[in-house]
Amino acid sequence: MRYLHTMLRVRNLDAALKFYSDALGLKEVRRIDNDKGRFTLVFLCAPEDEHLLKSLPSTRGAPLVELTYNWDEESYGEDRFFGHLAYEVDDIYATCDRLMKLGITINRPPRDGNMAFVRSPDLHSIELLQKGEPKAPAEPWLSMPNTGHW
Repeated sequence: MRYLHTMLRVRNLDAALKFYSDALGLKEVRRIDNDKGRFTLVFLCAPEDEHLLKSLPSTRGAPLVELTYNWDEESYGEDRFFGHLAYEVDDIYATCDRLMKLGITINRPPRDGNMAFVRSPDLHSIELLQKGEPKAPAEPWLSMPNTGHW
């Protein structure tokens, strides 16, 4: 397993970038504006980690902070500002199977062979991403419904 990023929701993207970039010195390395979903994702890394991005796929650079800015005003409450931790795994199906056998609920099954979400006992969301190319969709994951929140 390899640590990828931490996602944080922000209310004001300019103010957040002033803090994370200008004050802390993190560098913006990728930005995604999604008109349909009405959100912007900004990925930041520490200058000392920037060299790691050159040897990794652009969507799996590590370690990063992902700032998520939803264009429509949203009331998160204090517990919703933290988004999730993300880890890359060698085999998403085997990982989810092992977690289920340990009694962990797969909140968002890896129906696409690429991404799943689970939650910690303290209800922190953990995103699991398949290393390399997504696996072919397969049962029981393909027809497994979402459970709870992530």
